[in-house]
Amino acid sequence: MTEELAPPVAREQETKAFLGLPRPIFVLSAVSFLTDISSEMIYPLVPLFLTSSLGAPLAAVGLIEGVAESTASIVKTGSGWISDRLRVRKPLVVVGYGLSALAKPLMAAAYVWPAALFVRFLDRAGKGIRTAPRDALVADVTPEEIRGRAFGFHRAADTAGAVIGPLIGLGLLAALNERFRLVFLIAGIPALAGVVLLSVLRERKPREEQPKAEAARVRELGGGFYLFLAVSLIFALGNSSDAFLILRSKDLGLSTTEAVTAYVLYNTTYSLLSLPAGIASDRLGRRNVIGAGFLIFAFVYLGFAVVNGGMYVWPLFAVYGVYMALTDGVGRALVTDFVPPRDRATAIGIYTGVTGAMILVSSVLAGVLWDTIGASAPFYLGAVTAVAALAALVALLPRR
Repeated sequence: MTEELAPPVAREQETKAFLGLPRPIFVLSAVSFLTDISSEMIYPLVPLFLTSSLGAPLAAVGLIEGVAESTASIVKTGSGWISDRLRVRKPLVVVGYGLSALAKPLMAAAYVWPAALFVRFLDRAGKGIRTAPRDALVADVTPEEIRGRAFGFHRAADTAGAVIGPLIGLGLLAALNERFRLVFLIAGIPALAGVVLLSVLRERKPREEQPKAEAARVRELGGGFYLFLAVSLIFALGNSSDAFLILRSKDLGLSTTEAVTAYVLYNTTYSLLSLPAGIASDRLGRRNVIGAGFLIFAFVYLGFAVVNGGMYVWPLFAVYGVYMALTDGVGRALVTDFVPPRDRATAIGIYTGVTGAMILVSSVLAGVLWDTIGASAPFYLGAVTAVAALAALVALLPRR
């Protein structure tokens, strides 16, 4: 469903909802909220499960997270193209969320780390299938002047699940005497609820047919889009999996519970500031907001590299949430600003796919740097690449 296909009157009616946002935004946000509760119940526990229960080395942790996220990235690119080519969004969204719901309890059956790699692959494949069509749908039903607000609200709801999920996971882990596998089984319940909720999301048939050849013209997405993609790749080179932040917290002296709680603090900040960041990008320009996020990321990663005590982890994680709020939803909104409606899913798929694929490189590199040089090395790299990306952003992209 795209702007050019939706009836103008119906589209205008859709925008008359709470906070001035279309009603489909609230459905998609609720589904993301439930799915993230499920995902984040286990995500901060997975690196601990891999290293303590399965005996995986840190290089294997980096490989697992890198392959998992890169799988999502590759699938995102194809899914976005298919969505634009067939001019459908919802079926791909349902399939993607369904696969992720299935993967959560399967982690309980992993007894060697390659099996955990397969489960993470399946989970992230689901994420890859749904992301570009879902984000394109968010843009399709939202006027450009409030697009940052819409993406910000969706990111806020998604991340609110990331606040609640780890708390539930920690509570269950304590109540179940650190039985990781049982926690993984229970985590499938909210994800399944999210898939059921998608049944109320309606995707209208287009008013008129368009030749398929007009969709997904990758070479015509525009110079602005590819410049921003290049900047994002520079940044992604040092942006390894957040699993390394959790492991670094443990390395600095935090207990398992404290490390996961610090991660919850990060998600709390991220959730609370996502909507204000999106509104700010509508008013101040997306480049300015994203640039501020890159600078904050450099500060946080430098902090994780140089601090020598667990007490510093708490403020660093809190500030890390500010970076995410300023860049995640705003970056997606900026991508949709660059391209016509018919190519939105393709552009979002390429953007999230290619930058996410760099996580394979950055995560494996982070694991190798940690094992061969020291725990600070991956974070020095992240700080350097963030500053380089900021310089490229300012030099290559206009302010608005």
